[in-house]
Amino acid sequence: MDAARDRHLAGLAERDRRLAYELSAGVLRRQRELDSALELDRADPRLHDVLRLGAYQLRHLTRVPKHAAVSTSVELARETVGEGSTGYVNRALRQLDRDGRSGTVGGPSHAQWLTERWIARYGDAETRRLVEWNDTRPVLIIQPARWTLNRLEAEFGGAGIETARAPFDSGLEVRSTRPPLPRPTDFPGYTEGAFIVQDPAHALVARFAAIPPGDRIYDACAAPGGKAVQLEAAGARVIAGDRRRERLGRLTDTTRRAGVAIRCLGADLEAAPIRPASLAAVLVDAPCSATGTMRRHPDARWRLEPAVFARAAARQSRLLDSAGGVVRPRGRLIYSTCSLEPEENEQVVDAFLSRHDDFARAPSPPTAAPTELLTPAGDFQSLPQRHGIDGAYAARLVRRENR
Repeated sequence: MDAARDRHLAGLAERDRRLAYELSAGVLRRQRELDSALELDRADPRLHDVLRLGAYQLRHLTRVPKHAAVSTSVELARETVGEGSTGYVNRALRQLDRDGRSGTVGGPSHAQWLTERWIARYGDAETRRLVEWNDTRPVLIIQPARWTLNRLEAEFGGAGIETARAPFDSGLEVRSTRPPLPRPTDFPGYTEGAFIVQDPAHALVARFAAIPPGDRIYDACAAPGGKAVQLEAAGARVIAGDRRRERLGRLTDTTRRAGVAIRCLGADLEAAPIRPASLAAVLVDAPCSATGTMRRHPDARWRLEPAVFARAAARQSRLLDSAGGVVRPRGRLIYSTCSLEPEENEQVVDAFLSRHDDFARAPSPPTAAPTELLTPAGDFQSLPQRHGIDGAYAARLVRRENR
């Protein structure tokens, strides 16, 4: 969602860009509520998004005048479908404005099958908190790169930007006493590579990996590069790869701006040009369903379907098998996702260990991760509804000596 949105909004003024961001994310978060209120099953499918955008502005954006929300939607309908559609859109939105605010606002905002999964695992109360978390606007968190956390606090404070320590002291939450909040490119130190934008969960995964200083690690699914920067800052020698060529530009930009000595390459882990059993460590930050980051990526709640977890796990298992082959004896294999789902997390790791008896779980050092983020097996697991950060999972494995 982010890449597509940014590509289409590149030419907009900042104020218009912010409104477009709010509309796209807000409609996705409230889609089920809006569809029900508009009775979209009776409307021309070509008008669905037009009506959703207008309804979201009427119900949830007080800064947009009602007449502007309706007139803009009517014009969009004219451009999208034709003149004959404008009367219907005008009537539907004006009726919604008359009746909608007294009706129920905030119905189910996730697919029912997904919330039922979570209820079975977490119970009603925790699932409600998880859904509420996903329905709020994400906060901006930055992590130190060329500057220390203390210097970031001081420089931002001097520029009139309020900050607070993120949960688990893992970065800075950026606030502002002068809304709207500036873009990261306008923050102090951006051009100098002082920081990167990264949720605490992903910074904590890099800490949990606990790669000894001087060891060479291959970050195999590295884009956009946040974990690679964190690993290098902790003393590891990092090679960062990604098979998705469209994301290599962002990876190289992140590492270059942060001033880290990271070699970036385009490579698929399943065919990476790396000698077997040659690396001290490999990180597989595997592509996944991203159910732990739905607050930041609201499109995922409607894009997913029940079969996705099994498909993702099959791909993740292949990546983990390939990674295991290039880890040397006594080397580390780190597997991570931003998923909440067992099929993509511990079940993938357990299945890998059952296939590879030369690997075992390796406990992370006591200072590497807060104990409340560790599972009984010693894996890392953050849950938004419990810990106030993105959902993420990681396991730390070691390859035994040759027997």
